[in-house]
Amino acid sequence: MTPEEKIITREHLGLLKTELLAEKEAAKEDLAPVELDQARVGRLSRMDSMQQQAMAQELDRRRDTQLKRIEGAYLRLDNDTYGQCATCGKAIEGARLEFDPTVFFCQVCASKAERR
Repeated sequence: MTPEEKIITREHLGLLKTELLAEKEAAKEDLAPVELDQARVGRLSRMDSMQQQAMAQELDRRRDTQLKRIEGAYLRLDNDTYGQCATCGKAIEGARLEFDPTVFFCQVCASKAERR
């Protein structure tokens, strides 16, 4: 990977990280505890709020996972292993990295892992 490609990849990862952090900040309200005051909120409304909260919690978990994957990609860039499959060591396909710069398996190894 050339120094220019590393810079572009770092910028792309930085944009992804910024977007995820902004989404996390915007979703803080959705993660707030559901009010259980029956005088103010009906049972169905409370159940709907609890379902929305559960969905927001899952989205937050997925954002956290993606942030960890971004940090892993930064580490691989620093160690000059970015773009190499973590299993077989071969180069990860360019289109695959372009689609998701945080991947760490080539298509062949990812397919094998899915079959297990």
